[in-house]
Amino acid sequence: MTKLVTQEGYKKLKDELEHRKTTVRQEIAQAIKEAKEQGDLSENAEYSEAKRQQTENETRVAQLEVMIKEAQIVEHDEASDTIEIGSSVDVEFGGNKMTFHIVGSNEADPGENKISNESPIGKAFMGKKKGDSVNVEVPSGIVKYSILDVK
Repeated sequence: MTKLVTQEGYKKLKDELEHRKTTVRQEIAQAIKEAKEQGDLSENAEYSEAKRQQTENETRVAQLEVMIKEAQIVEHDEASDTIEIGSSVDVEFGGNKMTFHIVGSNEADPGENKISNESPIGKAFMGKKKGDSVNVEVPSGIVKYSILDVK
């Protein structure tokens, strides 16, 4: 299943995969080695924790490999005035102003105002232009967004 991702998001996935395959694997291997040197593994909390971390890391490595394999990099057309993946969108709603960055679902991070093109707000913004108004249904009701600028 293809997942859309920005060039920046793709690079982050590749960087995390490389970090986990090298640095994290080495740190965990060292922790396992040190724990084994302590003797009886049946009651060795450090060994159990290191093995748990190893499993967690290998699971994430596998996830990242699939995400990278299925990623389709979307290039944002700088000349476009239409909202698409990669766009930054300045909006006004309820007297507040905010900037959203439209990204693929794997990159979404609401804390950094990175919203997925598949989210209710992202879907509503896609294809719109500066000056458009959009009504978005959110859990608390309907919010009207005025699009001030598209970059």
